[in-house]
Amino acid sequence: MEPTVDRPPRGRGSTVRRAAAVVVLLIAGGALFLSGFALGALRATTPGTPVDDRTAFAPFWDTYRSIQRNYALDPVSARTLAEGAIRGMIAALGDPFSQYLSPDDFKRSLEGLSGRFEGIGATMGAKKSDETDCAPLSSDCRLTVLGLVDGAPAQRAGLRVGDRIAAIDGTALAGISVDDATKRIRGAKGTTVRLTVIRGGAAPFDLPIVRDVVAEPEVSTRPLANGSVGYIKLAGFSDQSALDLAAAVKADVAAGQTRLILDLRGDPGGYVQAAQRVASQFLADGVVFYQRGADGVDVPTDALPGGAATDPRIRLAVLVDGNSASASEIVAGALQAHGRAKLIGAKTYGKGTIQTWQQLADDSGGFRLTTAKWLTPEGHWIHGVGLLPDVPVEIPANLAPGADPVLDRALELLAGSGAARPGALDRPGGLARAA
Repeated sequence: MEPTVDRPPRGRGSTVRRAAAVVVLLIAGGALFLSGFALGALRATTPGTPVDDRTAFAPFWDTYRSIQRNYALDPVSARTLAEGAIRGMIAALGDPFSQYLSPDDFKRSLEGLSGRFEGIGATMGAKKSDETDCAPLSSDCRLTVLGLVDGAPAQRAGLRVGDRIAAIDGTALAGISVDDATKRIRGAKGTTVRLTVIRGGAAPFDLPIVRDVVAEPEVSTRPLANGSVGYIKLAGFSDQSALDLAAAVKADVAAGQTRLILDLRGDPGGYVQAAQRVASQFLADGVVFYQRGADGVDVPTDALPGGAATDPRIRLAVLVDGNSASASEIVAGALQAHGRAKLIGAKTYGKGTIQTWQQLADDSGGFRLTTAKWLTPEGHWIHGVGLLPDVPVEIPANLAPGADPVLDRALELLAGSGAARPGALDRPGGLARAA
């Protein structure tokens, strides 16, 4: 399996940042917890097991055997206890990016990384009547349709942006989170979910939607400045988005564009190979990032040859904000460190650890575990710190609808003269969900 950078969960409202995670996907051939744990028990009785391990795990086995023999309430299966042990063991690390995942959560996480999932193709959030973010869902805080995937089941069934969802399959949503609500909406291809929709001042009505496989569009493009600037918005890093971005860059360059804008604002990340491929569209050579494992050795990941916009005469601006995370920061950090682009906007999220994803036996879910750090080409670890933009842009509190001062500033800079130059790197020293 190729390594990946996990896309972090999306933030709830403008004041809550996404919890970013950079991961390496390791599914096939992964160690299995249940069989591995049994092996650990055997080793505890053999001379080859370190004394410290036998001593450390003796209380665990005492507790396990006591529950199995003496627990007086409802019976608890060995599988339930094993899953609880995994969850507790990983939680004991105190690392928010290492986590046990149930079978459903593990599947959804991998779907999120791939950019494809089974559902209806609608982005949901929690909104009050005045459109402010809120939580949990209630009669004053409705599950609201924020966006629709073109051609997906939700759009075909007639769901609209701005619709409020009062119930799912006849069950009201009061007291639950947007995450929980979207889990109910998602489901296997070919099955039907019934949404109770409130639209404007009309009476609520039921809308049945047949679920299907949905591909989230992650690349969007448009010409700016009377066609003199190419604009590419990247919403995630999957294999498909890397291909789509490469095609978009190639098309812009073929059309004679010499000024490009790469918008990474709000991009939570994705596959690490996609980050390498995206950066390689603009870097002819050099290190994209380093990976430092438990052995302390820095292993470089270099730019791939053949990028469409590596000519330094093609000027590049990269838009970032506090929700540009993981793979977004790998790309932004590489382009900034090599002097290939200016970063414009706000300081990035600051996620610099790598996790390994591992599937467990017998459909027991899986876990992600921090196994490495990633560093910029300059060797800086930005974890918890982020990248500073070359050109910071403050967003006014009373921003007019449709206004985009960050994009405006990028266009101003690209309209001026001068080559791109590296900027300073910050050195150590609201929720939307797809259903």
